[in-house]
Amino acid sequence: MNFLLTLLLAVQMLSAIAMIGLILVQQGKGADAGAAFGGGSSSASLFGASGGANFMSRSTAVLATIFLACTLGLAYFGNLRPASSGSVLENLPADTIPAPASQQIPATPADNIPAPAGAAGAAPGTAPATAPAGAGQIPGQ
Repeated sequence: MNFLLTLLLAVQMLSAIAMIGLILVQQGKGADAGAAFGGGSSSASLFGASGGANFMSRSTAVLATIFLACTLGLAYFGNLRPASSGSVLENLPADTIPAPASQQIPATPADNIPAPAGAAGAAPGTAPATAPAGAGQIPGQ
């Protein structure tokens, strides 16, 4: 499985590099307009007048298909997990896993509720102290 992933990755990288090279070598569609105004003609190319454009565009399409297939293969095989393997922690020896700290469970649920800010010293389960006179008024009125 590891060999297959390595092979797919190598083919994907080679196809990407070759595709980049082919795309950079190709002429754009606007290059023909410059040739009409005396820019010279490149009809004596290696593949003929229009054979080079067809060959390079088809080669780019084939390389793009190979790149896409490798990408899908890497995504599929990279996410496969063996069914028998569980958690990583299940494979550790028992003496390396720390024991959980003992936690004291409160006797009543009311002990879990924090005391209000005004009753910092109040005992649990008692009502909070009342606010002093004039606590809600704006000073100077």
